Amino acid sequence: MYNLDGKVALVTGAGGQRGIGRAIATRLAKEGADVIVNDVVSNPYAAPETDWEGAASVVREIEALGRKSISILADVSNADQMDDMVRQAVEQFGRIDILVSNAGSRPGPDRVPVVELEEEAWDMVHSVNLKGTFLSCRAVARHMLSREAGGKIITMSSAAGKRGYPARAAYAASKFGIIGFTQSLAMELASHRINVNAICPAIVDTERWTYIGAIMSGEDISGAEFEKSGLHAERMKKSGSAIPWGRVASGNDIARTAAFLASAESDYLTGLSISVAGGANMS
Repeated sequence: MYNLDGKVALVTGAGGQRGIGRAIATRLAKEGADVIVNDVVSNPYAAPETDWEGAASVVREIEALGRKSISILADVSNADQMDDMVRQAVEQFGRIDILVSNAGSRPGPDRVPVVELEEEAWDMVHSVNLKGTFLSCRAVARHMLSREAGGKIITMSSAAGKRGYPARAAYAASKFGIIGFTQSLAMELASHRINVNAICPAIVDTERWTYIGAIMSGEDISGAEFEKSGLHAERMKKSGSAIPWGRVASGNDIARTAAFLASAESDYLTGLSISVAGGANMS
C-alpha cells in the first residue's frame, strides 16, 4: 500500500514476539524499507518453551522479506548509546529516513497510587519513556538535519497520554509528555520537511500487557504464568467488550498507522497525536 522502497527505518523496542515494535518493523519491511531493530537486550521477554530469539528473530523475518536488517542493542535512556546506535546505523546503511521511537518501560512498582509511588519508580518510567524518546529523536533528528533530505519521526504515546488513569500516574505523565515533546519537535523540524507525529494506542495484546495483568492481579505470579493461566485472555476479552470496535488492538493495528505515517501519504501531517483505539478514545 505504501512505497518505502529504498528507505531505511530504525525501530526501538522491537524485540518482543507479540510487541508493537516487531509488528511495525516487519510492516515497514513489507513496504520496502530496510530496518534497524533495536532493544535494550536481545530477548526482552524470553520464554524457555519457545524458539523466539528476540531481536535476532525479527532481523531474520525482515531478511526473509528480501530487505536488509541488523539489530543494535542499546539503552534509549543513555545518550551516548543512542548517539552510537545512530552512528552504527548510518555506517551500515548510509542514512536513516524513518525513526519509530517505540521503546517503553516495563510496568512494575510504578503501578500504585501516587501516595505509594516511590521516586525511583517514577524516575525509571520517565527515564525510558520520556527521556528515551527525547534522546532517540534528538540523535536521529541531528542526522536528518545534516542530510537535508527530510524524514519521518514517529513517537509512541498512549491513550494514557490523553487521559490519566488511577495507579498509572508515572506512566500517564510520561505519555502526556511525549505528546508535548512531539508537538514541539514537529514545529522545529517542519521547515526541514521532517514530519513528527505520535501514535496513541489503547490496550494492545502484547507481552507487556501480560505483565501488567499479573501485577494488577495482586497475585505473586509472572507475566508468563498469568498468560498460561488463561487470565490474560480473559482480561483481553473483557477489555475488548468495552471498546466500540469490540476487541483490543493487535500490534498490526498500530503498525498500519506507523506505515502510513512513515510514507509520503502523510507528508502534510505533523504534530499530530493519533488515537488507535477502536473508538475507545476519540480525541
